[in-house]
Amino acid sequence: MSAIIGTTQYLCYFNQGPNGLPFNDDAQCSGPTSIVQGGITASMPGGSWVGSLASGLLSDKFGRKVSIQVGAVIWLAGSTISCAAINIPMLIVGRFINGLCVGICSSQVPVYVSELSPPRRRGLVVGTQQWAITWGVLIMFYISYGCSFLEGTKAFRIPWGFQMVPALVMCVGLFFMPESPRWLARHDRWEECHQILSAIHGHGDLDNSFVQMELQQLNEVCALERDQADVSYLDLFRPNVIWRTHIGMFVQIWSQLTGINVIMYYITFVFGMAGLTGNANLVASSISYVINVVMTVPALLYVDRIGRRRLLILGSVSLTFWWLLCAGLMGKYGSPAPPGGVNSIAEESWTITGKPAKVVIACSYLVVASFAPTWGPVSWIYPPELMPLGLRGKAAAMSTSSNWIFNFALSYFTPVAFVNIKWKTYLMFGIFGIGMTAHVFFCFPETKGKTLEEIEKVFANGTSSPWKMAMGGFRSIDSDKEESVQGIKSEQDPPLHVENSNKEGGATGTVEAV
Repeated sequence: MSAIIGTTQYLCYFNQGPNGLPFNDDAQCSGPTSIVQGGITASMPGGSWVGSLASGLLSDKFGRKVSIQVGAVIWLAGSTISCAAINIPMLIVGRFINGLCVGICSSQVPVYVSELSPPRRRGLVVGTQQWAITWGVLIMFYISYGCSFLEGTKAFRIPWGFQMVPALVMCVGLFFMPESPRWLARHDRWEECHQILSAIHGHGDLDNSFVQMELQQLNEVCALERDQADVSYLDLFRPNVIWRTHIGMFVQIWSQLTGINVIMYYITFVFGMAGLTGNANLVASSISYVINVVMTVPALLYVDRIGRRRLLILGSVSLTFWWLLCAGLMGKYGSPAPPGGVNSIAEESWTITGKPAKVVIACSYLVVASFAPTWGPVSWIYPPELMPLGLRGKAAAMSTSSNWIFNFALSYFTPVAFVNIKWKTYLMFGIFGIGMTAHVFFCFPETKGKTLEEIEKVFANGTSSPWKMAMGGFRSIDSDKEESVQGIKSEQDPPLHVENSNKEGGATGTVEAV
């Protein structure tokens, strides 16, 4: 949206300003009002909130892979409606349907990827998913920018139509991918689970020691859950789980309150207030997406070494500084915009010029540079690691729904905030940064280097304070893996193998030593 909402073609086609309703071709069209533009932008995260809540039920019943494919099909439908939109309500409906897909996929893709990943590389692999998202954002921005030179509605219909292509590729490509071995284990499909684990961890060797260790851990976890009734969202708030639920939800809430989507969605508005117009604004805005791609790479390299907790604190401290600096500059050197607004912002807002404006632009880039290697990938890596197997799908849905409901709120109210509280919008995000730093320090434990089953044991057995754990409370998987494997090798029983047995009421599988 950020490359489109400032173009003449978009502003005139969806015009609500003084030049007439609804679709005036006058080059001076002011486009939708701030509150309507907020609604257009927020319609997608609004749908994402609904989709993320539904994804837990879908994923637990039909599997991680199938739920992602369902999301891709929904995306095709929403994109078709958006591409064909002839008025604002139709555009909002199309984007809301798109959001259903985003909610499903943003909840279940991290779960799917984390459950397929080797423990020592889980941060890298799940972080690479976030890096892929930054590439998607960058590519779509430049496609939209290139289409802005086309005449008429082609300027926005082509990019809105083109976004169907990757959804189609994903839907078809997933037919050739395995299902999550942990989902298969929970549904007693042990033979398939064993095959997939051996492909991931043992190069196809079914008797690989680490594969046997993973099977044993999975069997222990599933044995504890086998006699329980189907879990519901209410189980996320049981006394022994609610602490983890709160952490998973807040890592997503805080990731939105970093203010990153003020930059991602409305950077043309921000740069418009700083005096940039037309193509200069779009080109300058595109740099933020390049920074987003480049600065995600350090997280991929170091998230499994530095850990989740340190990156979150580093990110929140730096984000707080940049937002407060912007607020100070805007408050001291800025002034109310003239009647009619400035550049791509249709209503009265705020404006700043000269060297302070250049610093505000630089700080906007630094916000992205601080978010991309920290909260960007870690907020997706962290939540699936926290929860027990039986609750993981619903927990991911709950945490992601927290992301999208706050995304919705910020998308909707940011244009209104620019008009009403003006420069204090920046101050608001600086204050959020202080809050998130304290919350992470006191409440967020470190999870790097552990298998998902080992993390479950840490929470089940109780731990010391998160800041004490960060100084040595968690042992690395490098030492644990060797110890666990040696333990398996030294047992008197021969290697584990998978047996399937049919019992009354359905087929169940067990992992037994024989």
